[in-house]
Amino acid sequence: MNRTELLPDRPGIPPMAKLPDPEVIDPEALARAYAAGDIDLICVVGPTASGKTRYAVQLAKALRQETPGQAGGDVMAGPDRPSPEILSADSRQVYRGMDIGTGKDLCEYDDVPYHLIDIVPAGAKFNIYQYQAAFADAWAAVRAKGAIPILCGGSGLYIEAATKAYKFEKQNGVDPSRLPQKPYYIGTLVSREERVARIDRRLEERLNEGLVEEVRGLLETVPAPDLIYYGLEYKFVTQYVLGELSYDDMVVGLGNAIHQFAKRQMTWFRGMERDGIRIHWTRP
Repeated sequence: MNRTELLPDRPGIPPMAKLPDPEVIDPEALARAYAAGDIDLICVVGPTASGKTRYAVQLAKALRQETPGQAGGDVMAGPDRPSPEILSADSRQVYRGMDIGTGKDLCEYDDVPYHLIDIVPAGAKFNIYQYQAAFADAWAAVRAKGAIPILCGGSGLYIEAATKAYKFEKQNGVDPSRLPQKPYYIGTLVSREERVARIDRRLEERLNEGLVEEVRGLLETVPAPDLIYYGLEYKFVTQYVLGELSYDDMVVGLGNAIHQFAKRQMTWFRGMERDGIRIHWTRP
């Protein structure tokens, strides 16, 4: 059976609420706002398959052309212009060896530096406190270079841990003064229909790229319950490899789970807006 035939329409997925009106983002204005101290982080958010990474890379390249020097100064020119750098806010891309299933797509970054990807081995338990500390260090390091930091991801809790200066109750929480105080949020906006099509197409591509083989390889060193713990691709494909699901059931079940996950992500971001955070939605 052709794999495309295993990715049916999704009539059971309820439509999203009315989408916000898209804005046009001006990289030059962003660069000047950063240089003036009006913002200290650009944060690109959005549901899975909305084009976040590609947009963040394009924005980084555009900002590279518009990076001012000192606050209020002229736009820098020449090869010494610092390149913006991307910090990942993806709860699964931190794991080494989990590449296809997490959609790292590292080739998309081209020559734009990135951080917080491949920082712990697969099978480890990397929690929100560890991420917040790692983010704080990476954010400070990028700013120390004179580069603009761009946070990019769809893991809502990770994004809020990095940008809302949470002081966790446990002692291993980061001092809020080490975190951004003036983030500027950009949301990647796609219609429900386009998002559904992208998710189905991307799942087929990942299966063709060797997602099942990646999971088989991980199972040689990572216990199955630990791999299932990571959810979505690693849960369903592990169950298929173990013989608990047929291939068809794995594909359909995984596709539906990804669609539901994307809807929850969008719900999270709209909830951030209800809490008073301004997200500048744009069509990537």
